[in-house]
Amino acid sequence: MARQPIFSVTDKAELSQEDLAELDGMWRRCASRIILSTTLAGSGHPGGSLSSLHAFLLLFRIIRKCKDPSDSLDAERDRVVMSIGHVSPLVYSVLAELGFVSEEAFLTEFRRAGSAFSGHVEQSVPGVEWNTGNLGQGLSVGAGFAFSQALTGRPGKTFVFMGDGEQQKGQIAEARRFAAKFNLGNLIGIVDRNHLQIGGSTEDVMPVRVRDEYAAAGWNVLYVGNGNDFQQLYVAYRRAWLHEHLISARPTVIVARTVMGKGVSFMENREKYHGSPLSPDEARRALEEIGADPGLLDYWKERREGRREILPSHTPAAPYPLIEPGTPRTYAADVKTDCRSAYGNALEDIARLNNLLDQPPKVLGISCDLEGSVKMQGFRRVSPHAFIESGIEEHHAAAMAGALSREGFVTFFSTFGVFAVAETYNQHRLNDLNNTNIKIVSTHVGLDVGEDGPTHQSIDYIGLLENLFGFSIFMPADPNQTDHIVRYVAARPGNMFIGMGRSRLATITDDAGSPFFGPDYLFMPGKGDWLRRGDDLTFVSYGSILSNVLAARDILAAQGIRAGVLNMASIKPIDVEAICEAARLGPLVTVEDHSAETGLGSIAARVIASARIASKFRALGVTAYGSSGKPSDLYRLQHLHPEGIADSVRDLLV
Repeated sequence: MARQPIFSVTDKAELSQEDLAELDGMWRRCASRIILSTTLAGSGHPGGSLSSLHAFLLLFRIIRKCKDPSDSLDAERDRVVMSIGHVSPLVYSVLAELGFVSEEAFLTEFRRAGSAFSGHVEQSVPGVEWNTGNLGQGLSVGAGFAFSQALTGRPGKTFVFMGDGEQQKGQIAEARRFAAKFNLGNLIGIVDRNHLQIGGSTEDVMPVRVRDEYAAAGWNVLYVGNGNDFQQLYVAYRRAWLHEHLISARPTVIVARTVMGKGVSFMENREKYHGSPLSPDEARRALEEIGADPGLLDYWKERREGRREILPSHTPAAPYPLIEPGTPRTYAADVKTDCRSAYGNALEDIARLNNLLDQPPKVLGISCDLEGSVKMQGFRRVSPHAFIESGIEEHHAAAMAGALSREGFVTFFSTFGVFAVAETYNQHRLNDLNNTNIKIVSTHVGLDVGEDGPTHQSIDYIGLLENLFGFSIFMPADPNQTDHIVRYVAARPGNMFIGMGRSRLATITDDAGSPFFGPDYLFMPGKGDWLRRGDDLTFVSYGSILSNVLAARDILAAQGIRAGVLNMASIKPIDVEAICEAARLGPLVTVEDHSAETGLGSIAARVIASARIASKFRALGVTAYGSSGKPSDLYRLQHLHPEGIADSVRDLLV
């Protein structure tokens, strides 16, 4: 069981000598673990860990509802996000000191394959909120946690530990502005200002005016002249916690002047030790300097070499609300509209059913200055308290949305394709690693964007998202299927992507002329839709290009060629059985408004190759960047118009 807080900022103005003596003893034990863990592993970051140790250790002794393994998802706990993820030796040493984890497991497993104690901080270790990954992500995540606390009225605060080098990252500036705009007074940043990074002095590598930049963004700024002094840190924490002489509606940053490698004379102010462990001889010297037994190195070396059991890594599941998806709308056979409008209508319905104005919302909508284009106006109208306008800050918004999705909200993040995936791929990779539940609804994908030109024609999103193990990819064929898919993803946890073009589409009908995706349709991931049957060849397609595929089928039918059309709205997971069935019937042709090399074509090719099916196969898609023009003209230039599609398959029938 983890120890509860002992230093209440509401009860004492400063720490007593007894408090300081206890903290000093804890510091020495934690510092020795930092030296031991990195030396035994032969890698790691001891210098920065020692730099931040005083601040991190003290914080974990004062935070409210100190999280412990028996209640790791207590909703009212204070959150601590470690943005400088490479200081994992610091984090794990403090968590071991406070009883969250076993010292034995940490020192014998650190940086070993299969262990929860990875080289960078991960939430597989109890007490850690977020896998922080590369620098510059933590403040966005913390803003998401703090926003959640404010939205639900929970009493907790959110603290974000950052390095001074990572203040060079642009995403931090985005997060600063967001936190100030939404008055996140419960968000407290802590910057370890040791003035060193891998390449040397921060002033030489890339100067940052940390205090000035936060002040300019509208934050309260506190400076601690000696960030390796518990008393000075405590006074600053207390001021920030109580907003003493501060503007309570503003977020606060504490900038603490620290020393790299603090406590070990030959490590202090040496950038070398940012990411270099000590040799065994150096480690023994360091242990002796901090008042620890140098023999601990040999003791733990033997324990590490003899350890055979590696404790399994585990990330706790995030809460997910019970959602009423509502009754799907049906667009008549003679209606022609765009999928994004259908998305907006479905999202509005879901908000009306689940977001009550007198209660915290269940469903959140996040836009990046494109509310009208992604059709979120209805959602905002019926649920204004759940709509989050992030401005043109896609990197921050994607990371923040991921954090919010782990706080018990259904989080819809909507923007154009090139912004939703290509620009924010790294943020979604980290969301995937953190087992989030984000719903990315991306409009304006493919050549269907048209006149906006090649820079805005997203033709690589499937290939990118295929790399993320925990993401599903859904591509609706028309407004009716869009409605069904949106309601499906809202009601279920997991990271899910929905992509759609810009143009208005005709309603897809069955052979009788009724909407194919009508009231009785049930969307199932991993299940394709046979829109038309034919035994001469099969087209497999999805999304905006399907109308051209159906028209190409009619051209071939007039020539006596019977082509089937399989709609693959679920790209990941894919319908292996349907693709194999189609390949066994005859030639298989994939058609998509996406790169022909990395989309559905490559997936289908893997499926039939793995099944050892000898079938003629062709992948039709985008083979070069488009230009500005009407989608129909762009499709024609890439031979993706009906006549081009029909002409491209005739030789397969010979």
